[in-house]
Amino acid sequence: MVSQLDVVTLGLLLFVACVVAIVTRRLGLPYTIGLVVAGIGLSAAGYRSGIVLTPELIFTVLLPPLVFEAALHLKWGRFRREAGLVLSLAFGGTLLSAAVVAAGMHWLVGWGWPASLLFGSLIAATDPVSVVAMMKEQNAEPRLRFVMESESLLNDGAAAVLFGLCVAAATGASTDVVTIAQSFVLTVAGGLLCGIVVAGGLLLVAGRADDHLVELTLTVLAAYGSFLIAEALGVSGVLATLAAGMLVGNIGPARTLTERGGEALLRFWDFAAFLANSVIFLLIGSREAEQPLLAVLWPAAVATVLVLAGRAAAIYPIAGLFARSRSAIDGLTSTIMFWGGLRGALALALALAIPASLPEHDALIGVAFAVVAFSIFVQGATMPLLLRRAPSGDRP
Repeated sequence: MVSQLDVVTLGLLLFVACVVAIVTRRLGLPYTIGLVVAGIGLSAAGYRSGIVLTPELIFTVLLPPLVFEAALHLKWGRFRREAGLVLSLAFGGTLLSAAVVAAGMHWLVGWGWPASLLFGSLIAATDPVSVVAMMKEQNAEPRLRFVMESESLLNDGAAAVLFGLCVAAATGASTDVVTIAQSFVLTVAGGLLCGIVVAGGLLLVAGRADDHLVELTLTVLAAYGSFLIAEALGVSGVLATLAAGMLVGNIGPARTLTERGGEALLRFWDFAAFLANSVIFLLIGSREAEQPLLAVLWPAAVATVLVLAGRAAAIYPIAGLFARSRSAIDGLTSTIMFWGGLRGALALALALAIPASLPEHDALIGVAFAVVAFSIFVQGATMPLLLRRAPSGDRP
């Protein structure tokens, strides 16, 4: 997973991340774009960190702190009010988006159904990290921030579950509708339950401690433990960590953690997410520099258009269903959510995890990297323009 990692390598990567953060803030550019550019520059200069971008590295090391930190901010009261819209966008929208992309890749590019379905499911996973950061910088209206962040987090879990079902089908597992539906429900419900049980048990232990360092250590165990246990049980690790983060964020500071522990909680996880985010996007940049993107130019161009069409199919019709309800969102908010559906680390982790026996294996990975590159450099760079048009302030 990680080879030849020494103090010098780690120090260099952290120093590069800090320089990028300083420069991009002064230039008014998205931080993630700067990291990817820096990663490409390091690779072009011949530097190899010795850290390989693998599914194991992303899933077991870097993804849990990103999901957990974001989930800490999802307050239950607001989530309950927005649940209908958010769940419809996250689960129904993921299925719609994956279906549009899969059908297009099969009929327009000529990929087989297994590869098309795998690509449709993995590329439906959005990456909320960079958009959430930009919304905070632009002081976007809190409801927009909440809906977009919660939808993206749940979308990640739904896409990961859907991808797992597609892999099972591609490798010969049962494909009847009832079996697939049962497996989907079990994976989602099992992941959520696992996160609640693990985090709940650790919060009980934390309630007996009066040392904030012990409390923070227990939250680390909640983030990684919920993910790893869920994956070992065959349920969704992403949703387990999401549930654990929401439980800790809603109950911990108010009931079980000490005052000092509650204050340190958000600061510690903000720092942990910064580190994980920095490493991920630096490695994405390094890997992008190594991808023969010209060899997949046509399928990549088609896939990019299909991904945008799939995102539109996921956002606008569902938003229309809630147009006359208390959860209604306006046209500008829908457009921000459409254009802000960036693809990132999870999509690449899933792409790298597809079976090597698949005939379109190499092309699929190349196309996934190309779509992520477009997402980061084009959508990511123009998102601040949309966000500046959105209402700002602190309206609840």
